[in-house]
Amino acid sequence: MARTVEFANVSHPGLKRAQNEDSSLTDAGLGLALVADGMGGYKSGEVASAIAAKAVVDGVRETLGKRRGLQREAAAGNAGASAEAGMLRNTIERANARIFETANALPQCQGMGTTIVAALFTGTRVTLAHVGDSRIYRFRDKQLSQVTSDHSLIQEMIDRGFYSPEEAKANTPKNLVTRALGIDPHVQVDVQEHELNNGDIFLLCSDGLNDMVTDEEISLTLGKYGANLSATAEELVRLANHGGGKDNVTVVLARAPTANKNPLGGLLRKIKDLLKKG
Repeated sequence: MARTVEFANVSHPGLKRAQNEDSSLTDAGLGLALVADGMGGYKSGEVASAIAAKAVVDGVRETLGKRRGLQREAAAGNAGASAEAGMLRNTIERANARIFETANALPQCQGMGTTIVAALFTGTRVTLAHVGDSRIYRFRDKQLSQVTSDHSLIQEMIDRGFYSPEEAKANTPKNLVTRALGIDPHVQVDVQEHELNNGDIFLLCSDGLNDMVTDEEISLTLGKYGANLSATAEELVRLANHGGGKDNVTVVLARAPTANKNPLGGLLRKIKDLLKKG
């Protein structure tokens, strides 16, 4: 990429757990960021999340190495973006198979699994993938929006209309995921693609953040500290621990590279946004 993505990555075990079962990584050269939140008991969750993180970064690196024209295609149009979506989905599916095989081969790892959220930046687009209840948010024009939908029992109750969000949180056990890597031999990966706007910040996090810090607090923190991604990530982790730190907390922030310095390009994007709203 002619312009690289700016990243910040902070992880903390929290105040209640001795072991940090989250895994996270950023690779500016690949334009890749991910967070995996392991589960399955002492050390097993850490194993699952580490396998997922390594499998995805290795898979993306290998595929990009074989497809040297991929980034040029992505910058040109939808063909490259579709190739990226398939690549990210395939690498996460292979990670799932690897975790499932390991869990069945090693007695101490039986029942382990992990959530995952991943973002792959190429040209003027970002490809997002997720399984589980770790989240991706986008901060654009001082507005925070959650762009992934939790694969959790709480979210399922809300989607089916059984509860309002407030009722679901009060009446449904927390942290019960309906989808995760390593639980079954095959997994469904949700993948989406977005055009980037100048100044977009993407937040990838384990639920140790959003269980302790409200979306409003996250938005205010991004608005206040967003010029310095490292300081922002540190502050978000501090807020999670200040709120109780009941779980491991991982925050990865990614600021998109300037997609187009041509003022006409920015005007065209604004016109497209207005047409969509209209």
